[in-house]
Amino acid sequence: MKNFFFTFAMVGGIILSGMTGCASKKYVNEKIELLAIKNQELGSDIGASKAEMDADISKVWKELEMNQQDIARLRNAVANQREEFHKKLINQKEKFHNELTNQKEEFHKELTSTQGAVARAMDAERVKKGKLLYEMTMSDESVFFAYKETELSENARSALDVFAMNLISENKEVFIEIQGHTDDIGSDEYNFVLGQARSEAVLRYLHTEHKIPLHRMSAFSYGESRPVALNETESDRAKNRRVVLVVME
Repeated sequence: MKNFFFTFAMVGGIILSGMTGCASKKYVNEKIELLAIKNQELGSDIGASKAEMDADISKVWKELEMNQQDIARLRNAVANQREEFHKKLINQKEKFHNELTNQKEEFHKELTSTQGAVARAMDAERVKKGKLLYEMTMSDESVFFAYKETELSENARSALDVFAMNLISENKEVFIEIQGHTDDIGSDEYNFVLGQARSEAVLRYLHTEHKIPLHRMSAFSYGESRPVALNETESDRAKNRRVVLVVME
């Protein structure tokens, strides 16, 4: 009897133990399945979040690229405006310079013309008041002035020595107008100044070397305004580079 109960108990224990083991395995499997489902859901959530994050990053990059393009366009626009402003400024400066140059040239032309008119009027007045005795013209380049030169040559000084000695020997109260003339190379203003320098060189020589009083002489420039040749050849231009000494009572 005791053996029977013992056997029954063992069998019951084995059966109960088997039933308990089956229940635990089922529980574990259910938990594993649950964890797998949650893991899958978590993976889906992570994938969705990553996709959303990638989309946001792509959007940010696109916006950044658009901003950089806008900045580049603004830089190009500023550079173009600066270049246009610089061009306009240069054009205005050139225009102002050209206008100023033209005005100066017109002024010098008017000045030269006025000075020429004054000289002619003075000539006419002297002719009315006094008697024109004679003129002496010094124009040969070898005798007088070389191109752009104002210094008297040795031959020029010799010619002036002869002129002064004749004048002194006549012992007359005369007035000498020394007229400077040039060729047409150079501007009107330059030639006027050059002619004046040449006539004054003659005046100084006659005064310092031959004591001819300054109040009996005047020096004036006609520049290129009274040519005696066409200025087309060097020989013609040499003739126009001259000083005329007009002697009047």
